Amino acid sequence: MKNPTTIILLIVLLMNSCTSNPVNYDFSEIVKDSPFIKGKNDYLNSPYVTAGDRLYMVGHQNGTFPDLGWHIEGEMGGVWDHPIKLMDGFEVSLIWDDLTLMLDSATSFVNYPFANKHIYDLSKNNLKIERFQFVPDGKEGVLIQYKVKNLSEKTQNFDFLFRGDSDLRPVWLGEETGMIDSEDKAEFLNNSGTWLIKDNQNPWYVAFGTNIQPSEYSFIKSNRPGLGISGNLTYEISLQPDETKIINFTIAGSYNSKEQALATYDSIQNKGVNYLVSKKQRYSRLAEQSKLTIPDKELQNAFEWLKYNCDWLIRDVPEIGRGITAGIPDYPWWFGVDSEYALQGYMAIGQRDIVYNTIHLLDSVSNRVNGNGRILHEMSTNGTVFNKGNINETPQFATLIWQIYLWNGDIQFLKKYFPTVKNGLNWLMTENDDNKNLFPDGFGMMEIHGLDSEMIDVAVYTQSAFADAANMAIVLKEDSLALEYGKLAHTLKDRINLEFWSEEFNSYADFIGTDKQALHLINDAIIRADTLNKPWAIEELKETKKSILENPSRTLRPFVLHHNWVVNTPMEMKIAEKEKALKALQTSENFVNPFGVFVTGIDRDASAGSDDGSFKGSKVFSYTGAVMTLPTGVQAIAENNYGRPDKALNYLKRMTRTFSYALPGSIYEVSPDYGMITQAWNIYSFAIPIIHQFFGIQPVASEKKIQIMIQMPEEWNSASLENVMVAENIISVFYEKIDNKISVKAVQSETDWTLEVVLPKIENGNYEIVKGKAEMIIDENKIFYKSNDPIIEITTTFK
Repeated sequence: MKNPTTIILLIVLLMNSCTSNPVNYDFSEIVKDSPFIKGKNDYLNSPYVTAGDRLYMVGHQNGTFPDLGWHIEGEMGGVWDHPIKLMDGFEVSLIWDDLTLMLDSATSFVNYPFANKHIYDLSKNNLKIERFQFVPDGKEGVLIQYKVKNLSEKTQNFDFLFRGDSDLRPVWLGEETGMIDSEDKAEFLNNSGTWLIKDNQNPWYVAFGTNIQPSEYSFIKSNRPGLGISGNLTYEISLQPDETKIINFTIAGSYNSKEQALATYDSIQNKGVNYLVSKKQRYSRLAEQSKLTIPDKELQNAFEWLKYNCDWLIRDVPEIGRGITAGIPDYPWWFGVDSEYALQGYMAIGQRDIVYNTIHLLDSVSNRVNGNGRILHEMSTNGTVFNKGNINETPQFATLIWQIYLWNGDIQFLKKYFPTVKNGLNWLMTENDDNKNLFPDGFGMMEIHGLDSEMIDVAVYTQSAFADAANMAIVLKEDSLALEYGKLAHTLKDRINLEFWSEEFNSYADFIGTDKQALHLINDAIIRADTLNKPWAIEELKETKKSILENPSRTLRPFVLHHNWVVNTPMEMKIAEKEKALKALQTSENFVNPFGVFVTGIDRDASAGSDDGSFKGSKVFSYTGAVMTLPTGVQAIAENNYGRPDKALNYLKRMTRTFSYALPGSIYEVSPDYGMITQAWNIYSFAIPIIHQFFGIQPVASEKKIQIMIQMPEEWNSASLENVMVAENIISVFYEKIDNKISVKAVQSETDWTLEVVLPKIENGNYEIVKGKAEMIIDENKIFYKSNDPIIEITTTFK
């Protein structure tokens, strides 16, 4: 049965569909039963995003639009309709005869999954004002609703001045495709009371206005950097005592034509309620997919909002493609490696369409610009590829394809992308391994100058790529290739454990290289450590330098210098020998703070365990000294791989401390409050440990089989994960532990699939099938229950 709010909204929509007049419906009423998080006062002067797949808006939580960002310095905020920017922002002033109030100091900020709201406390002026905004799905526009309430017992008369600051300019690298900025020019459309602004030399347009005719309008050259125009719209407001007036402003644009911009403008102005209800309903469906219920409500909430964050990062430029972007505000375009991590998480939370869209985009553009299987690193939204690909991105693409195939079982998907995988592995080994020792040379995840020899992460991801490619070749009946790839994967696994391991440091090495390379990097690292005041790191680096000079080698050898997070990738990909893995995981605990794992271990200091304050970034954007979600997520995955879910949960809790730290409903790229305000690979760091490992969901969709190997943290006595989408099947898993009894229940929508519940074999344990029928198979350490029933429930009682 629909709830009363939904019924009312349906009536409103029906009324709205019968007339062309806009409905000034209070948007806050529509979202009052939606999740929301109120921001902190300390972070009102920090960014938020109003997200959409075609257009998005970035400003500050206090309602202003300051210059922000570094990719295009000071220009990454405002309103973007990629591949162009539309506006630097807008501003509202209230004008009486003897007083002007600018709405530049919102007293609170509220974030919804699909919208946001600024609240202005003007009680001294007997007014309360709210500004609500959202971006309709698939539209190049944003709808902003002002709700103005008279708190006094007298009529209030004042002017409401809306100033829109255009800045029609190209995206980063726009000049590579002939996108040259020129001065904006303005035209006022009397029939609609709208400003229409065009770039003088390009078909780039932005329109803004409301459904009320202004009493005055004017424009001047914008005082913001760039070639924009400020268009003013003034409205006479008269409010009776306790009266509330609603004003809906629309900003719409196009990088193709005036007609498109105006059509979008009219559509949003007239159908805004419909679009808001539709988006709200879509986000409700996102919440229900892979729905997590656990005792830790903060982590549960963070996981739910990460699903929303994933949707925020979708960018659709029809002429180029549709895919997930890396982060907002400075990485709002497409990346190889960010997607290769993130899409594994997107698949696990059921956001499948964008997984396929993004893979298609990366594959098609990489083949266009490289043509040899190499996967690009970074591409702007005008189609210009900035970096044709770091070495690790090509093998990680192979692993991504195999992981997605396990979830969808689509042989045509595998056939489509296996040629790129084969070409990429060939390019990897023939053009990037000069000494033919199977370790490709070149930059991996660590973008530190000089770290481009034989990197640990490149070696590990290469090994995994060959193992996954061997499995693909078996499926596609390319038997000789499967044998070749399988042998390479086996050899690489052995050699990584042998040649990258450092017994002295109980860690895998950052890289294998020459003494000369190492000494140069040590000198740079000492300068870095000295700058950051890390005396322990300086001492260790000097000892390493002394050892190299006293024991020189003419051959390549492993070096532990930076303690970069990538030394944990052998455990992430589960290729580390167990004894070495446990030592390395213990070592890595030295390089954490309350929020997670340091990107570069030598950046931590002796107080790392107690410092939980804001990240003090440099004036020039830099990741030096950073703790990030990706390294922390990798560590959680690594701990789970070696049977330590409690340790894994500890890392998840560290990341969760940063949830809503600065932007309510989001987790920053750099913990807790630096860099991108939302980041795609965050979902990898949460979804893989929770869905794949704690709940143990391991699909083999091609065989219509799902294995469930529960590995639950000790403190989770009750946990469920519902509506996990695996091909056409939908699975839910319920776990409960009471005293000495554990219950695991799995529910699936398809009865021609096999569920395989795997439980550890407990000495003197009593196992009982409570619901469903299952075949029980016992081996040395585990008990397997295979069932085709829609529900299978098993209890284990132990002493």
